[in-house]
Amino acid sequence: MESSARKKYNANFTDEKYQQFLKNLDEGLPNPIAFRVAETPIFLTDDFRDKLLDAGDEIIETILQPNFKELTERAIPAKWNVANENDHPHCIALDFGVCKDAAGNIVPKLIELQGFPSLYSFQQTLGDNYKESFNITDDWTIHFNGLDKSSYIDLMKRTIVGDCNPEEVVLMDVNAPEQKTSVDFYHTRQYLGIPIVSLEDLKQDGDKLFYYAGDDKIYIKRIYNRLIFDEIDNDPGIFDKVVDIRKPLDLEWISHPNWFYRISKFTMPYLTGTYIPKTHFLHQLKVVPNDLENYVLKPLFSFAGQGVIIDVSKADIENIKDPENWILQEKVNYEPVVQAPDGGVKVEIRLLYLWPDGDAKPTLAINLARLSRGKMIGVRYNKDFDWVGGTVAFMHK
Repeated sequence: MESSARKKYNANFTDEKYQQFLKNLDEGLPNPIAFRVAETPIFLTDDFRDKLLDAGDEIIETILQPNFKELTERAIPAKWNVANENDHPHCIALDFGVCKDAAGNIVPKLIELQGFPSLYSFQQTLGDNYKESFNITDDWTIHFNGLDKSSYIDLMKRTIVGDCNPEEVVLMDVNAPEQKTSVDFYHTRQYLGIPIVSLEDLKQDGDKLFYYAGDDKIYIKRIYNRLIFDEIDNDPGIFDKVVDIRKPLDLEWISHPNWFYRISKFTMPYLTGTYIPKTHFLHQLKVVPNDLENYVLKPLFSFAGQGVIIDVSKADIENIKDPENWILQEKVNYEPVVQAPDGGVKVEIRLLYLWPDGDAKPTLAINLARLSRGKMIGVRYNKDFDWVGGTVAFMHK
């Protein structure tokens, strides 16, 4: 991390500035932000930024290979296989822990990946507010590939809205206004002009879907999908009450729901490279490692870290009834590289890609970061700490 920028930031930090920063973030929203936003952004060195770029490029090359769909066909649960899948994901997120390698170098290590949208709009607003509230100079950026705010929002529009009218594109989630990430929904509406709808708001007319805007019936050409099927998995009769979005429908998905499974923990065993932890499908594991303390056991089909076994024993492995649905992954040890006033904090950085139709490959556009002092990254492990939570990384232009 960039030490001179960190020292300057910490020296000028006050809780009054932070409280005003939080107030500014909540301004104009129907409800306060539902997750913790950290006291600080991250300042990356050029060297570490370049390592992230190299790591991302290695993974994207795997996703671009011609047989990727064939490799990942088993990733899609039969009951959540949605019709009319397209040929590429519109959104890709790659999560890296900031770690120390055997030689003592600070390096990124892949934690997880998703073919699913993240907080694309909120991260832009968050970066703007850090800059304004804490006087971060214009030689720092949160974007990649020479993008700035204007060209980044244009890239979002090309990816999500395409050549449709904004009212024909809906951001959809189950109970959308109640989601913890709803702040991103409202900023997406602000930047792109698209409406926010809940799953239950979708209506069907033959193979077309529509929603009501007042008394007006608006047909949908694209769904910017924020629905994760885990959220409705506990209701087996869900599609008796709402439109069955798995069926062939005359619309486009951004991203198609099947990519959530294709680009996921399921992809990890197919990846190789300097920044990839060793990962095995459990049912293909020939020999159980002697150093299980250096591994974690993860279910393939779980959300937000649920079901992960951190302190793995041989008995844990033997007790798994469906080993084809689990991976054994080399443990990644986060290095507390961000200096808070009272000690080091661990970091995870998410690279966010956008892939408009017509482009040959995805564009690395912006980033999301999280700070943690707990045993794992995530809200439930950090609820009693400060200088933790959601943030963004700044880099030299």
